[in-house]
Formats: sequence, structure tokens, C-alpha cells
Amino acid sequence: MAALVKCRVLFQTVRCQTRIISGVCRSDSVLQTFLTERAHCARHAFSGGVRQHSSGVQAGDDLIVRHLDGEDSGIVVLGINRPESKNAISKNLVMMMSEAVESLKKNNKVHTVILCSMVPGIFCAGADLKERAKMHQSEVGPFVTKARTLITELGTLPMPTIAALDGAALGGGLEMALACDIRVAGTTCFFYGVPRKVI
Repeated sequence: MAALVKCRVLFQTVRCQTRIISGVCRSDSVLQTFLTERAHCARHAFSGGVRQHSSGVQAGDDLIVRHLDGEDSGIVVLGINRPESKNAISKNLVMMMSEAVESLKKNNKVHTVILCSMVPGIFCAGADLKERAKMHQSEVGPFVTKARTLITELGTLPMPTIAALDGAALGGGLEMALACDIRVAGTTCFFYGVPRKVI
């Protein structure tokens, strides 16, 4: 429950509308306002000191990791940033997220992790099928195994995880959201899980 109270950093622009009820951050319109103005909130939350997990942010970074400080110390925001592919899950994104999750597991100063999209209108479109079509047959199995392991690791992080959803969460993107402890979604969100093939 304390994790929800700490989520106030995401709602700074509408803080006056937020009420604390029984230790839970709740609002009648805060979540909707946050999700409809997500781009503004993301720019505010990610301004200054933005960094990708292992180095400075580059224009093509698939994952932006932001360690908040000050009053919000202990909150880490993972921002998926693949606008050209609607945040589809690529080999590079899986690698970057795996490194970030592994680092978070070892960091006892992190109290809450927020997973969100930096691309308006989409959380994650699932697997990057264009990339997968170019993979050699022998690469597909290990990639799928790494992606599944990532989702399992995300779900077993020792601190509370929150998925801030804006738009569609499809296939593996839905699995990522479901791996989080808490999901916050706007009215424009929709979810679709692709059934796995039985062979």
C-alpha cells in the first residue's frame, strides 16, 4: 500500500485532486488525467538527469531508466521507448530490460518500480514480428525463452511494481503488465492476449 502513496510523483500536475484514503492513493479523476496527459507527465518526471540503464540516453534507446531523487527517492521508472514499432518487444529491449531488472533486484534502495510507455497511445504491441521474421530459426527459441524469463523476473522483483498503461497492451505486452503487482489503466486501454500455439 505504501507503494501507491509513493506514486504521487506521477500525479504532480493534479496533486490537489488526490485524496489519501486508508493509506491508498486514490482519486476520482487523477488516473484519467494522468493517462490522457501522460506525455506531459512523462516529460516532467523524466526531465533532468535522465539516463538509460547503462549509459546516457541516446535518441534510439529502447528503455529509459529513471531513478527519482529527493522526496521520490527509491522510485525507479522504466520507460519503454520504441515509437517506430509501437513498443514491440525486440531482442535489444529484452536485453536492456533484463539488465535493468537484474540491477533492481540487487539495489536495496529501490522501493517501487513503475513500468510505463514513453510512446503515447500504446503500452506494448507484443513481440516485434518484423524482427522475428528476420531471425534464423535457431534464434527464435532462445529469444522466446529470454523474453519469458524477463517477464518472470519482473513478476518476482522484491519491491512493488506498477504498470502505468496508456493504450493497447497486446500479447507479451499484456504479459508484462500482468507480471506487475498493480496495473493503472485509462479508459482508452485495451488488452488482448494471444493464445499460445499448442504443438
